[in-house]
This record gives sequence, C-alpha cells and structure tokens, in this order.
Amino acid sequence: MLQLFRGFFKSKIGIVVTLAFLGLIAVAFASSDVANTGMFGGVAGGDRVAVVGDRTISTSDLQQNVNNAFQQARAQNPTLSLEAFIAQGGFDDVLNQVISRNALAEFAEVLGLRAGQRLVDSEITNEPAFRGVDGEFDPEAFRAAIRAQSLTESAVRDDLALSLLARQTVVPLSYQTRMPRSFARTYAQLLNETRVGDALRLPASAFAPEGDPTDAQLQAFYEENEARYIRPERRIIRYAAFDASALGALPPVTQAQIAARYQADAVLYQASEERSFTQLVVPTQAAAQAVIDEVDGGVSLQASAQSKGLSTTTVSEVEQSDFATTTSAAVAEAAFDADEGDLVGPVRGTLGWYVLRVTDVNVIAARTLADASDEIREQLEAERRREALNELTERFEDEFARGKSLEEAAEELDIEIQSTPQLLANGQVYGEPGQPPEELARVVSFAFDLGENEPQIAAIVPDTAYMIFDVGEIFNSAAAPLSEIRDQLALQWRRDRGMAAASEAAARIVERVEGGMSLANAIAAEDVDLPSPETLTLNRQELAQSGQVNRATILFFSMAEGTAKRVAVEETGSWYVVQLNEIQAPDLSETEEGLAQIENTVTQLSGQLGEEYVAQFVAGAEASLEIERNDDGIDAVRNQLTGATR
Repeated sequence: MLQLFRGFFKSKIGIVVTLAFLGLIAVAFASSDVANTGMFGGVAGGDRVAVVGDRTISTSDLQQNVNNAFQQARAQNPTLSLEAFIAQGGFDDVLNQVISRNALAEFAEVLGLRAGQRLVDSEITNEPAFRGVDGEFDPEAFRAAIRAQSLTESAVRDDLALSLLARQTVVPLSYQTRMPRSFARTYAQLLNETRVGDALRLPASAFAPEGDPTDAQLQAFYEENEARYIRPERRIIRYAAFDASALGALPPVTQAQIAARYQADAVLYQASEERSFTQLVVPTQAAAQAVIDEVDGGVSLQASAQSKGLSTTTVSEVEQSDFATTTSAAVAEAAFDADEGDLVGPVRGTLGWYVLRVTDVNVIAARTLADASDEIREQLEAERRREALNELTERFEDEFARGKSLEEAAEELDIEIQSTPQLLANGQVYGEPGQPPEELARVVSFAFDLGENEPQIAAIVPDTAYMIFDVGEIFNSAAAPLSEIRDQLALQWRRDRGMAAASEAAARIVERVEGGMSLANAIAAEDVDLPSPETLTLNRQELAQSGQVNRATILFFSMAEGTAKRVAVEETGSWYVVQLNEIQAPDLSETEEGLAQIENTVTQLSGQLGEEYVAQFVAGAEASLEIERNDDGIDAVRNQLTGATR
C-alpha cells in the first residue's frame, strides 16, 4: 500500500524535494499545534522530538510533516487511514526524513552557506500559486494560502530557509554526475549475462500444522500482527432524493402574467426572417469581382472558388442581426435585401470581400398573444418550479445549520430516507462488489469530512433534482476484532507457521549443500516430501522484459557462482533454495552493439550515481553532528495522531 510513498521518501534527493515547504503549502492539512495543547506537559523536553546540532525539531513540526505525508499517500490511495499509514512505517519514515533535512541544513551552515531573507522572498514571489490575475506576486494571495492551512508567515519562511540550505548542499553533488565508462561496462555486461542453476520451492503448505491454533496461540498471533488487519474508515450515508414533485401544487400562472411576459419579450414574437447562404471570402475587391464575372458567365460559385484554390462555406438559417456580428452590417444588409437565388457582392466585411448566393429565405410570421400563450405558460411554470426549488434548498441549508434533522426534512418533503452499505472514501462498497447509487458519487468524498447526523443538501441535476443526506454511522479505522476474523487468522497462523518451518528446512538444505552435498541429496534428507528442483537458465535482460521478477530471481542474479542461498517469496507462500552453477557474461567491448550498450548504461546510471553521492553525503552530515532523539516526545506525537492518548 505504501510502497510508492516509501520508495519516494527513501530517495535522499526526496528529502529536499518532497519536504520542501512550498509543497507543504500546496498539500498541507494543518493540524492543531501539538506544542501548545499541553498534551506533552509531563514529558521532559516534551515540546521537541529531536535536537540536531543546534536545531530543535518540535513536536508540532513532526506532526505537521506526518499529516502532509499522509495526505500525499492518501492521494494515491483514498482508503488509506492515518492509523494504517503509521502502522506500516509512514511515521518513522517521515521522522527520519525530517531529521535528515535538518542535518543537511545544520551542516550547510557549518560550511558557511546561508539562506537570507531575500532568497526566501525570491522563492515565495516565484511561486505561481501566489500570483494575482495580472501574473505578478500578490501578497494577499500568499497570506490567504497560508491562513487556509493554519500556518504562520514566520513558520513558512523558517521552513523555506531550511529547505534552501538543504538544497544548496545536495544539488551541486548530483549536478551532471557521470558514471565512469569502466564501471558502466561491468554493469552493461551484467545486463546481458546468462545464469544457469537450480531452484527448489518449499511451499508453506507442506510444513503448515494441520490442527487449529489454540485460543492463546491465536490471541498472541493477533497481537503480533494487528497492523495486518487494520480496516479503513467506513461510513454509512443516509440520503433521499427529491425534485419539483415534492413542492406540491404551486400557484397557477395567470393570463395577466402571460401578457406581461409577452409584452416584455415582444421582439421574440415579431415577424422575422431567416436566410441561408453559400459564402465566399476573398482578400481583394478585384478578386471578388472576378468570381462574380465567372459566375455570371455560367460557372458555379463553388467551381469558381475551387479553381482559385479557395472553398465556399455554408451559412444556415441565420437572422440579419446575427449575420451582421460575424460579417459586417453592410454584408448582412446586402444579403437580406436580395431575393432567393440572387448573387450578392462584392461587399466589404470583417474578413475581406464577400460574395454570397442566397440559397433559402424563410419568413417567420408574427405571433399573437393567443398564439404564444401556451409556450409562455410553460416557460413561466418551469421558472416558477426552479425558483421554488432554489428557495426550498436555501431554506433547508439554513435550517440544517440551525439543527434541523434529516428525518424532519424528509417528512416535510414526504420522501423516504435510504441508507447505503458501508462505503469507503473512494466510493466503493466495503467488502462487497458493486458501487453506491450514481447520484451519491459527487457527495461521498464530502461526506467523509462530516460528523454523524450533520445533514446537508446537494444538487443531483442543478435546478431540477436535489438530495438531502447525512452520515448515519462512522466506523473508524481500526484493527478488526479477533472474533470477526477468527477463521482468517487461523489460516494466516497456519501459513506463517508453515513459512517459518519452510525457512528452517531451507536453511538446513543450504547448510548441507555448503558442506559438499548435492542439492538432490540435501533435499532427500528432509522428512517432508518436496518437489524436485527446477533447472534454471535465465538471461537477465530477457527476465526483466518478461516482467516475471520476484525475490528468488533477484537473488539468483545477486549471488556468487557456485553458491546456494535461500529466500522467501511471500506472494507465492513459499521459500526457495537457489543454487547458481554458472555465469555466462559476454564481452560487450568487442562489438559495435556492445559499445552502444555501454554508452547507454553510462547515461542511465549517471543519474543514480548522483543519488548515491547525495545519500553518502547525507549520511556523512548526520554522522558529523550530534543528534539526540526524544523518544518520549516521539511517542507522544505518535499517540496523538493515532488517538491513543484520547
């Protein structure tokens, strides 16, 4: 679940990039100031989690960074809970990164580097999120952004300075690094090598105990592996949809209202005319006249245009006023003065000189009040329904804010409240196939920000259909009770015991092979009936392209020739014993293709070399400084985030 996040943070360059405070501003979900809650008053030095040289990392700094990292991880996995994020190591990863970043900044100052106010100002003013409509830096936009995240300007500036110091140290290290060609040749040969050996699979099922675990064994296993069984937060949403039919009878539209609307929109009911044209635009009056002369001589307008590399366009059913906006008043007047079938032009317009053929004239007769009454009545009734719905929804919003319940609103509307199954934050039904009703899709995310029994109203189709809803029940993220997952735990217990026993058997087999016994005889010495080993002949490049890479194949390409090793592959529920008999590595420097592969490897590995430089530099910076961790403060932040202190 957290592999993408954790891989990202384990990159040392990610220390500077992912924890830069401008990124924090963009994604932060500010939390309460831990240092000021009194939550840690009983802990010596309880307002800090670590001291790095002369720098103090406060409890509130750590809590803020964990919250930010959690929100980034949750963007990838909306169902991820804070409890699961912490249980899977996210808290410890963030703590280590914060310490590393402070160590880099402290070491930078030892080196004489500085991040002054002007440099910080430059970072802030160059951030696009803080620019106004004119494209320039807007101080109010900056202040509004940090206020929205419950941050202070001084905190933003301090953290920016910290990030700038860290960047000044590591960016030069990784800039334009280049892997030596002699190293690259070795790596390129590795990519093309073929390895021959044997692999033995030891499935957990062959070693798993057959009976059920005792209550004590199951309880102990549950407590040791509780993080495996953390359920995401789920919510039941209660909702009821309604439309204009819930309004009841509305006052009828009167004849006087129809007459008033007819008078107000009189221009719509006057006699009018729509025309259609074939149109050609040319750049000069002479060119337009030449086209007209050809058409008068018997050539069609389209053929005349094509002979000059031009094309005509069709204008359909347009009124004079609308036509004038796209051409010009002069062109529209000439076009509507002509008779059907006439050729019009040349006339100067917005795009050049116009030549037109009037292809159709449609005269629309004037409509009397009696003619238009039914149409106007429908319009007024639709408007009245929309207005009534809008007034109703606005009233409900106010009444919900003052404490009106969902039940009271549903009773007033005479509609039935429905309830969803338990839903996840991504809208999926928990533990079951299927999705909630489509009309709920737009409110599920919002519903996960509400408390229980806080009714809201939302549009399904604006001005037409609405929905009232609330959160009926919240199931917080927590480990599933043992009683509910007893069968699952028993299966997992057997599997884990089987994996443990398979591990011991694999260790015994490896020990025998290292003592000079053949792999077949080493297997035969086991009491369990095991499958015969599989002969392997694998090319590293072909294996990578096939995508069939696991821990066993990774080990096979990491070990020395003539050795045997064991490895667990959890996804297959097995341990493997792998024996490498022969390595076949081509000499790439002898061929043109091989030389090209070496150069390509230089390019690919140069970036990774820069990351390695940074990793070693960060480790050296940390080793050169006195770093003290306050375990009490760290535990207090962890407990505050997980709710263990509440």
